[in-house]
Amino acid sequence: MHHLTLALQGGGSHGAFTWGVLDTLLADPRITIEGLSGASAGAVNAVVLASGYATAAARGADPRQGGRDALAQLWQKVAAWDALGSWQRQWARLLWGGMAPGLARGDWLAGALRGTVSPYQSNPLGLNPLRDLLTEAVDFAAVAAGPLRVFVSATHVATGRAVVFTGRHLDADAVLASACLPLLFKAVEIGGEAYWDGGYAANPALTPLIQDCNSADLMLVQLNPLRVAGTPQAASDIVDRINEITFNASLLTQMRTIEFVNGLIARGALGGSACRTVRMHRIDGGEQIRAYPSSTRNSTDAAMIHALFGLGQAAARHWLERHYEALGRHGTVDIRGDYLDDTRVALQSGQPDAAPQCTGFRPWFAQLLSRRRRR
Repeated sequence: MHHLTLALQGGGSHGAFTWGVLDTLLADPRITIEGLSGASAGAVNAVVLASGYATAAARGADPRQGGRDALAQLWQKVAAWDALGSWQRQWARLLWGGMAPGLARGDWLAGALRGTVSPYQSNPLGLNPLRDLLTEAVDFAAVAAGPLRVFVSATHVATGRAVVFTGRHLDADAVLASACLPLLFKAVEIGGEAYWDGGYAANPALTPLIQDCNSADLMLVQLNPLRVAGTPQAASDIVDRINEITFNASLLTQMRTIEFVNGLIARGALGGSACRTVRMHRIDGGEQIRAYPSSTRNSTDAAMIHALFGLGQAAARHWLERHYEALGRHGTVDIRGDYLDDTRVALQSGQPDAAPQCTGFRPWFAQLLSRRRRR
């Protein structure tokens, strides 16, 4: 049996893919989940799983099945939204970043880009279908007292920094903050501070899983593609790609830090009981999930949700078949190839023998450590 921590990206209705991954991991008796970190839809999946897990354990039932059942009930409700009347359906879609009632998609997008549409005007009452969903699906007291560590990230509006809510500070407002798209909802105020979607600052936050959990095996469930084919040209496609890049930016930074620290540990530059190598793993939908463009993340179509669930199950089973034996031994993600920038200055043409000038942070810090070791 191996222990895992799980980092769950946000991605609207594409979070149904994450549901499939979680369902498969919970069904495998060889896997024990120790902690979860999530942003936006990833945060919703995390707290719902933890609530079902904790409440089942408290009544002497199988906590794994409790987590699976809670997730299934959540997504069945989301899938049922598409069968609602037009007015109710449009409000429900606000959960995943859809359009406000009475605004056509093109009008909303154009207005939003001009800065003329504000949720303080279009949604002055602060209506949010996610609050009712969380009230029905999550026992936050059980989550705080339960066996799983849960971390939810939000973006502090005043500073742009990531803030992580956990334990008794993790409640419905924290999850609402984590899923608060600023062009659609008023900022969520907690303790007199305003917060927006956690995807801007930490999508998701990896540090709490490394610092506050025992497992060195960290599984990322990634929804935003790192690479897409071709250059978007239509306005909607450009906006979609901008959003994907924006919501991946914090993840790339965190992965680069993990690779950097892992390298220092491997070279003996860092040591001690507080330092350990993080074994990174990843499950994503690959080419199949890319068939669902970013614009479908606000869809509550039942067929799409169940198709994504099936893709998540298949992806998790495939990963377990190929990589289960790696758990506890080594990571299965090529962090350097997938996430690191080349910060070196390129060689000038006609000077093949010239040494590259390394101006990036990593070379500078490595040289500093080298000088310190020689002293």
